[in-house]
Amino acid sequence: MAILVIAPSWVGDMVMAQSLFRTLRQLHPHCPLDVVAPQWSLPLLARMPEVRAGVVMPIGHGRFALKERYQLGKSLAATGYQKAIVLPNSWKSALVPFFAGIPQRIGYLGELRWGLLTEARPLDKKRLPRTVDRFVALANPANAQPQASLPLPALQANPDMGEKTMERLGLLPDSLILCPGAEYGPAKQWPLHHFRQLAISWQNKGSQVWVLGSEKEAPAGEEISQGLSHVVNLAGRTSLEEAVDLLALSIAVVSNDSGLMHVAAALDKPLVALYGSSDPSFTPPLGQRSAILRLGLPCSPCFKRVCPLGHLDCLEKISPEMVLNRLESLL
Repeated sequence: MAILVIAPSWVGDMVMAQSLFRTLRQLHPHCPLDVVAPQWSLPLLARMPEVRAGVVMPIGHGRFALKERYQLGKSLAATGYQKAIVLPNSWKSALVPFFAGIPQRIGYLGELRWGLLTEARPLDKKRLPRTVDRFVALANPANAQPQASLPLPALQANPDMGEKTMERLGLLPDSLILCPGAEYGPAKQWPLHHFRQLAISWQNKGSQVWVLGSEKEAPAGEEISQGLSHVVNLAGRTSLEEAVDLLALSIAVVSNDSGLMHVAAALDKPLVALYGSSDPSFTPPLGQRSAILRLGLPCSPCFKRVCPLGHLDCLEKISPEMVLNRLESLL
């Protein structure tokens, strides 16, 4: 029996989905597992030994593209999948396994997906409070009790590739990594002047500071690193694969609630995770050495992209000293 998983479209969710992949491997040790996912995520899937292959979803996030979904489904029909698990809750995400004729298609009811799924389960958010709990539950029978302990995400780094990336970029070992981005919006982003002050304070430790992120975060990295000889702005200068390996070689990581936060946790790095508008009880970092910093103000979590009150106190009032103290306690 081969299993197909329709994966989510965000870095953090893809990392958390590894707990599902590891559970499926435990339950079905001899069943190949393939994952339908965006092109960008294939380097992440390659670091998950439970996954046999990534199948590229050739459709951009949010597009319906019925014809392309039909063609992809039909191209998978001869592969022999007996079970499909659909992680996104959208109606369109269930189309590919339906078109592929996979006999067992499991997911949450979501957008009223009766017919597309052979087992459309209602989602009890109180029973399954975290995203990772919801993913893993789909590997078990619908009436099973939630697992008391889950296999945590555990990405495999490539030390040789990491060393080559460090050499190419002129980096020093045992550095602190700062991740100032968060795709969702500014209400999840610790202020850049705080990141910069933390980088200045770290200078006394005698190691470099790397600012990691996508090309979109390059201006933020420049604002943090400007004039600081020990801070290197790597935002937009690494592939996702290289970022994974650099995170694995770091001494510690400070990150907003973001995809790179989940990657650092899955590499079991000492991690300080900063929460503002989002809720760590819903999407916590899943590493053994992760520390969450959250003020718990009455206005948070608001789950807004931009602070509706205009002050961003939930993150502004997390001081660099608080983060530095938490880092030192981890180390």
